[in-house]
Amino acid sequence: MAQSKFLVILGSVVSIGLMSTFTVSETEKAIKFKLGEIVEADYSAGLHFKLPFINNVKKFDARILTLDSSPERFLTAEKKNVIVDSFVKWKITDVKTFYTSVAGDTYQANIRLDQIIKDAFRSEFSKRDIKQLVSTDRSAVREALIKNTKSAAANLGIGIVDVQVKRIDLPSEVSHSVYSRMEAERARVAREFRSQGSEAAERVRADADKQREIILADAYRDAEIMKGKGDAQAAEIYAKSYGEDVEFYAFYRSMAAYKKSFNTSQNIMVTEPDSDFFKYFKAMK
Repeated sequence: MAQSKFLVILGSVVSIGLMSTFTVSETEKAIKFKLGEIVEADYSAGLHFKLPFINNVKKFDARILTLDSSPERFLTAEKKNVIVDSFVKWKITDVKTFYTSVAGDTYQANIRLDQIIKDAFRSEFSKRDIKQLVSTDRSAVREALIKNTKSAAANLGIGIVDVQVKRIDLPSEVSHSVYSRMEAERARVAREFRSQGSEAAERVRADADKQREIILADAYRDAEIMKGKGDAQAAEIYAKSYGEDVEFYAFYRSMAAYKKSFNTSQNIMVTEPDSDFFKYFKAMK
């Protein structure tokens, strides 16, 4: 009997002890209430105490959360619509403000934050035209959006970690005209490149033709010089040979002439019978 009472008392003490403590992890933020009224909100990670039945604790996710907005249309400085797909990274910075402004509801926080972000987008995009939005460094737009939404988000107990534009599209009624202009511009650049290429090709061809003529002229000159030297050398050899034995050389040349003149049976020659051409025929009689 005494042991049963002891166990009951021990169980009650343990239960009260458990009800008197709570833990906060590094990924959480907590608020302690006293009969529905906030009494403390700045809790560090670890073990903390509360009064059973008087205090209750609510915990919230302290990690970075993502608001992935649906694509939205915004007007540019030139009064043209663009479709923007973006997302926001945010986290709870002031849990007490977060609870009192959106009742600690992440869904409600996303709705409120989405409106703040869209207003900032609307204001920022109205200052830039389409060309600037497409070609400008996205970091400039990102920094402006974070700066412009920081104060409004702080009123919800939220801190903006990052705002990123995933893509910027043109509506179908605008994209056709834009693409046509881009196509015309690319065609103009292509024509300019082709013209420059043709001009360069003509210069290369002209230079090649010039070099060809120079090379042919030099080759012809060298050939004529070599031919002249060969003819001179041949004439010198001929003169020396002729001077060694005039009669033999005359005989040799006559034999070569006979061979060339009568190499076929169809050759016909009309000449005087006592012509010098038949000198060596006569000598053989």
